[in-house]
Amino acid sequence: MDKPTHLIEFETMLLARHSLLHAPRARAAGGNLDRSAYVLLTRIRMDGPMSISQLSDAFGLDASTLNRQTAAMLRSGVVERIPDPDGGIARKFRITEEGARLLDADRSFNIGGLERVLADWTPEEVAEFAAVLERFNRDIERLDGRPWPRP
Repeated sequence: MDKPTHLIEFETMLLARHSLLHAPRARAAGGNLDRSAYVLLTRIRMDGPMSISQLSDAFGLDASTLNRQTAAMLRSGVVERIPDPDGGIARKFRITEEGARLLDADRSFNIGGLERVLADWTPEEVAEFAAVLERFNRDIERLDGRPWPRP
């Protein structure tokens, strides 16, 4: 029998696979953001305008990767570059009204999908799963040194 950590590895691999397979269908069904834009916009919404350097620190990604991702987001109109509201030199990315609208639409679509998957779960099971998943993510963040803000 596999150790529990082997089972967790396998199940998280499947979870990532299901999410990846869901993305093209989500876009075809009305979702408009790719995965990187969805995650970046979520972080910018929670933290406010962010520079490439701040995004690099938050995500652990190099500036060239973030420059490509934010350039695509600028072209699609979901973010705009603004002067640093705190007076710093670096320009920052701020979510646009269109970006907020698309993020809300995609989040609603994703939540609807989760509600369909969890339809046969009790409210207690859903709450327990949410709590364990949050603990799992917080422990990853603690080890990585990059905690994520939470609503």
